[in-house]
Amino acid sequence: MALTSSLLRSLPVLIGTWVVWRLARWSTKKSPFAAIDGPVPQSWFFGDFGKIMGNNAQKYHDAIARKYGRVWRFTGFFNSSILYVYDPKALYHILVKDQYVYEESTDFIRTNTIVFGKGLLSTLGDHHRKQRKLLNPVFSIAHMRELTPIFYDVVYKLRNSLMRQVSQGEKEIDMLSWMTRTALELFGQSGLGYSFDTLEEDAPEHPFATSMKEYTGAINGGLIVIVRMICLPWVYNLGTPIFRRAFVDWCPWGELRRARDMVDVMHQTSVEILEATKMSLKEGRGTQTRIGRGKDIMSTLVKANMEASEEDRLPESEILAQISTMTFAAMDTTSNALSSILHLLSMHPEAQERLRKEIRDARNDHHGDLDYDTLTALPYLEAVSTSAVHVQRNQERYRLAVLSPLDYDRWQGIGRDAAEWKPERWLSPLPDTVAEAKIPGVYSNLMTFLAGGRACIGFKFSQLEMKVVLCLLLETFKFAPSGKKIIWQWSGIVKPTTEEAQSETGDKTVQLPIRVSLAE
Repeated sequence: MALTSSLLRSLPVLIGTWVVWRLARWSTKKSPFAAIDGPVPQSWFFGDFGKIMGNNAQKYHDAIARKYGRVWRFTGFFNSSILYVYDPKALYHILVKDQYVYEESTDFIRTNTIVFGKGLLSTLGDHHRKQRKLLNPVFSIAHMRELTPIFYDVVYKLRNSLMRQVSQGEKEIDMLSWMTRTALELFGQSGLGYSFDTLEEDAPEHPFATSMKEYTGAINGGLIVIVRMICLPWVYNLGTPIFRRAFVDWCPWGELRRARDMVDVMHQTSVEILEATKMSLKEGRGTQTRIGRGKDIMSTLVKANMEASEEDRLPESEILAQISTMTFAAMDTTSNALSSILHLLSMHPEAQERLRKEIRDARNDHHGDLDYDTLTALPYLEAVSTSAVHVQRNQERYRLAVLSPLDYDRWQGIGRDAAEWKPERWLSPLPDTVAEAKIPGVYSNLMTFLAGGRACIGFKFSQLEMKVVLCLLLETFKFAPSGKKIIWQWSGIVKPTTEEAQSETGDKTVQLPIRVSLAE
């Protein structure tokens, strides 16, 4: 008994010693990247993460990329070395030629698995290829043509709500809020056969929308990001799922419980959507009663999975995981891109007027709504969309490396004015230096939608969404700056706010105030 008691008393010391030894071994081992130049870290514990991933990281990225070039090293937690890459040859090897050697980071896969399940953002190798094989047809151009009328139905609701707000004259409106609501409803109806929002001015926010909006900040801010990256690897497979869930429910930590509640809402809503889809297909209900007229992505996906061979069929848990995965990918990214476009157009009235004229002329010629092929063929609309995507900032994290489309798209081969918003540059052939750079991106010599087997599967969906929204809004409204200084802050996804904006937690509340009026 005395021996047992002594061993129990010694156990915490043994565990603590083992943890310290592992951390010391991890932090002192020589990195293969040690010879690569890079900035001196801020601290041994946090490294450069505060500067690289913080809300105000854009200026640091620009300055450090100019100083160190296309490949440089920065320091992560516990003095670990991480590469920062935007060299074209390196990106080609990482994303295309050797894409299954350079896989997504363990933290990225692990976090997405916990939150979304085994969806596209949580799988690697053959598993990922199998999922994309089933999903590719629902994001094809042929399917986008069928979805275009649904897009118009949703955006007309947005336009009507905005018209009621400005019917008595110009009004300052938070366009980020409206773009976020619209992006979710567009994917809800055309992607899931489900409606989240009436797009009325005072409509209550769906809990799924709230969770989706707050999720990125919840897992990338404060103490939780440190715990996620340092502690989660040690406990990820500890015990059974029931045990891990019981621990999360027991833990009194507010940030963790907030994240848990978001995941629960997303899961419960996904289950509801999948069950409704299966019931609709089972009962033969489609074009008559289902939102999305039976053309929505989820109906098509579930039906295709039922008809697939045993080898290609996905388990129901993975179909379920695609719902929140695709919604997350479709919502914040597109809504912020649209917000960026409206912000830029508000500051460039001559570009706004030129685009409005192109849209009005096309709609007059076609006596109303433009079909997919006509809409995507409008040259200045394409130039405006491409130029806004060009200045969008995002990153992709791979094992031991951060890939930066930000620096690549803004500096590679385009010229000294690469950081400026110039739609006209996309109306004529780009400099030979762009072609010579051999950019591996899937879209318009850009890396915004990535490349290779992990390229954004829904980039055509995103483009169509942006163009339908711009088509109806620019025809009807004029956008002007609010006078408030707009700041684009980083939180996994770049989002706008203002200098004076604050929230209850002390962070800046995301928003994009723009003065909106009826266009003449």
